Amino acid sequence: MSSDRKNIASTGPVYEQPLNERMRTFLRLDFLYSQTLYHEEQQDQWATRAAVNSLLEILAITARGDIRSEVLKELERQMSVMHDYSSRPGVDGSRLKAVLANLTRLRTELNSAGALFMQRLRDSEFLNSIKHRSSIPGGTCEFDLPDYRHWLDQPFEVRFAAFSDWMSTIRPLCDAVAELLWLTRESGRPRPEVATGGIFQVVFDRDTPNQLLRITLPPGTSLFPEISGSHHRCSIRFLNWTDVNVRPVQTTEDVQFLLTVCN
Repeated sequence: MSSDRKNIASTGPVYEQPLNERMRTFLRLDFLYSQTLYHEEQQDQWATRAAVNSLLEILAITARGDIRSEVLKELERQMSVMHDYSSRPGVDGSRLKAVLANLTRLRTELNSAGALFMQRLRDSEFLNSIKHRSSIPGGTCEFDLPDYRHWLDQPFEVRFAAFSDWMSTIRPLCDAVAELLWLTRESGRPRPEVATGGIFQVVFDRDTPNQLLRITLPPGTSLFPEISGSHHRCSIRFLNWTDVNVRPVQTTEDVQFLLTVCN
């Protein structure tokens, strides 16, 4: 790896672009799950509110289509890929065995949860009242939802116990998604590229089921990528950030970055 590539990869920001609808949903779920876990552990009421909002967004996403089935299919696919690796020379057998064991555990937990595993949260009158009022700006303030205010006034241990119970319902799905995203990211190998005049085109092999595009920039850069396209091709423009009061403009300079295509 060249010195420039090392510098970019070490601490530079990474931007990701999903290349299919399944990956788009997985990334959104993982984002909300990470946000929920972060706020769940904070003791103040505002953090609890943020955690509840993230949980409700997870419920909204999982209400569209059969995401559990999509996750199970992807777990099976990744397990098949891992089994294929076992016959290749130079593969770390112990690490491969650990990954397969974890995938098997996640599949078992998600299967055991059942097709209607989210139903008890969707049937919760308490959560539903918050969800319905959340569509109104400021609709969850104390005079609209006095029971919510009362619960938020409870000691952190009481709120945490209730939230942990809710999280136990979504955890099998979200943990599986997090593992699948890790495997997807690990499947790609970064390669150095140069966007001439701030523009770069990516054309994908149609025979390869690419799922995720990752762009790594040098640390401290004022640039960020704007990505558009599909699983066939993508166009990347690098824009220069000034501040929130100035619209970003495309750079005209050549931009060095790392490109990773994951499948």
